[in-house]
Amino acid sequence: MNNADRYSRQILFERIGAAGQERLARSRVVIIGIGALGALSTELCARAGMGSLVLVDRDFVEESNLQRQVLFDEQDARSHLPKAVAAEKKIRAINSAIQIRGLVLDANSSNIEHLVRNASLVLDGTDNFETRFLINDACVKLKVPWIYGAAVASEGAVMTILPGVTPCLRCVFEELPPAGTAPTCDTAGILAPIVSLIASLQVAETLKILTGHEGDIHRGFRMFDIWTNVFRDVKLQKARGENGCATCGERRFDFLEKHEQSRTVRLCGRNAVELLPARSLQIPLAELRARLMATGEAEGNDYLVRCVIKGLTLTVFADGRAIIQGTQDAAVAKSLFAKWVGT
Repeated sequence: MNNADRYSRQILFERIGAAGQERLARSRVVIIGIGALGALSTELCARAGMGSLVLVDRDFVEESNLQRQVLFDEQDARSHLPKAVAAEKKIRAINSAIQIRGLVLDANSSNIEHLVRNASLVLDGTDNFETRFLINDACVKLKVPWIYGAAVASEGAVMTILPGVTPCLRCVFEELPPAGTAPTCDTAGILAPIVSLIASLQVAETLKILTGHEGDIHRGFRMFDIWTNVFRDVKLQKARGENGCATCGERRFDFLEKHEQSRTVRLCGRNAVELLPARSLQIPLAELRARLMATGEAEGNDYLVRCVIKGLTLTVFADGRAIIQGTQDAAVAKSLFAKWVGT
């Protein structure tokens, strides 16, 4: 297939042109979180001809994802494929000329710098502020552009961050929002059109940066409500830097430097708890599946093992992470994991 033909309509757009298309082909974009925003952003980046895509996600496909996570289908959900794996397969069929790599892992303080280093740009497809603050730390430290995005219910927000040039995320949000103060897709639901809008804006900003048109980016915090038709722009004149930002001013990377320890996370949009080990493990999945057969039917693939135990669904990944569905009680989740997998 002739690449000039594939991208001809994009090349005709004068702000990109042939030179811009060549720059896109040399780019390496890291997308962290391949859920609603990340799935659409991945497809748009692939179709635009961004040369290398690295997809990072810790979760697997479920039927409830299909309403808004455009890369996945019913077979992915039936097979419980990790989202990074399913997305990689889909993108290979969409654009075989680019490099694509799906990583089934949790982005945390032990690996985020490795993931971000040498990236042309990072796209935020996550669903929690702690991971976004971690991305902000790593990108500011390594001077990698990144684009924040969020969507819940009918509302969404987007912000473009050029370290050393524009405000960083912590210039806007000095601290993590208190737990339980912000709506989630678990409590407020989510509409697919707001996902499409925010992901499209993220990728539009990505195109500007990667083709050398940083002067055309939006230098503010943009918020949209597609149900009430309320659109707001918060003007951000400059980074707070030495005037008070802990990250881009004082060069404190609080989230990056956190000592990694075992923790639990309540998953957005699901009655589930994720258990994250202090360090990456190597779980022998075949042996675990054989052991779990004692509980009844256990199923699995090359990436995970899954079974139902006393009404709770236990999913264990090869790196030692686990998702327990059917409870939001961390103690119950930890107890189930310890009994059937180990500590």
